[in-house]
Amino acid sequence: MQRSAFSDQKTTTTGQAAVQVLIAGGGTGGHIIPALAIADELKTRHAAEILFVGTARGLESRLVPQAGYRLELIRVGQLNRVSLATRLRTLIDLPLGMIQCIRLLRTFRPDVVIGVGGYASGPAMGTAILLRIPTLAFEPNAVPGLANRLVGGRVKAAAVNFEPAAQFFRNAHITGIPVRAEFFHLASHPVGAPPHLLVFGGSQGARVLNAAMPKIATALLEQVPGLTILHQAGARHAESTLAAYQTSGAPGDRWQVEAFLDDMPRRFAVADLVLARSGASTVAELAAAGKPAVLVPFALAADDHQRSNAEVMARADAARVLLEQDLTPEQLQGTLVDLLEDPAKLRAMAENARSLAHPDAAQRIAEMAMALARRDFRKEAF
Repeated sequence: MQRSAFSDQKTTTTGQAAVQVLIAGGGTGGHIIPALAIADELKTRHAAEILFVGTARGLESRLVPQAGYRLELIRVGQLNRVSLATRLRTLIDLPLGMIQCIRLLRTFRPDVVIGVGGYASGPAMGTAILLRIPTLAFEPNAVPGLANRLVGGRVKAAAVNFEPAAQFFRNAHITGIPVRAEFFHLASHPVGAPPHLLVFGGSQGARVLNAAMPKIATALLEQVPGLTILHQAGARHAESTLAAYQTSGAPGDRWQVEAFLDDMPRRFAVADLVLARSGASTVAELAAAGKPAVLVPFALAADDHQRSNAEVMARADAARVLLEQDLTPEQLQGTLVDLLEDPAKLRAMAENARSLAHPDAAQRIAEMAMALARRDFRKEAF
């Protein structure tokens, strides 16, 4: 068994050398939060030693050290949906990123490399393939990002969230996205309680929702008796969104604007309907919680993956999809009223959403990684 310079000859409680796992990628929460859940599963259940590889610009630079894991940074930029100048700089930097990855792989000597998408995933996975180290791709979106598409045909196996993504990889299995256990065990919403709408634009908020909701708040609250609204607007837009609600004339005791919500399972529990973006993690949380949704995909998301994510939910009749470029306040109001006035429809959508959930996602992905590390991966076993 290979050893790591970082591990100081670590072994498990059975005396065997710890399996060493390198997790590469990040950038957004949709990549790094599931990656941390996979790392926790590997560390807790399999006593694996974990090293993350990312970039200084991604969320991993903050979230990985906070979670107690070692993070090594490499230099790599964007290639997709960027200017020609940015693309040229990235191509110039790419050999340096590959050299950094070679040094890391030869020093850490992982038994398996997991690519979660994002800037650092491509160079790390490509280098691992060249060095014949087993590779596992994790793809949370219905359409893989550029990094995973580039290596998809050469990885040993892949764990995907949506069936359409499986076609891009060898040995792909639909595992779902790791989601916090609390989302699967929400407190029951009291029967007969007034309806509640949660507006959630992701951690940064959603400009289109921040602009549209105050315009329709008064009419929406008039049309749906007893309705209350909790609107997470993002730190940069909370003040302007709050001011828009205040000047809308909507009753102040029936709406609330927050910059950030830190207890999402509790917020989901009391919501009858969620108005949100359709990032992979948000969609996975909706499924785990069994919550019906109106989804407004971010129009500028790479490869339009948010639209693909939302369409999967729509085909299962778990969500309504409104495209950002076509969205009008009147359309949004009509859709929300139609659903909020039909509790039976909301219950059916909730069950459909729950049918898409994968409560054992982290466990399955970790088991795939361990099988690859042991050189004992059999596709039929998963």
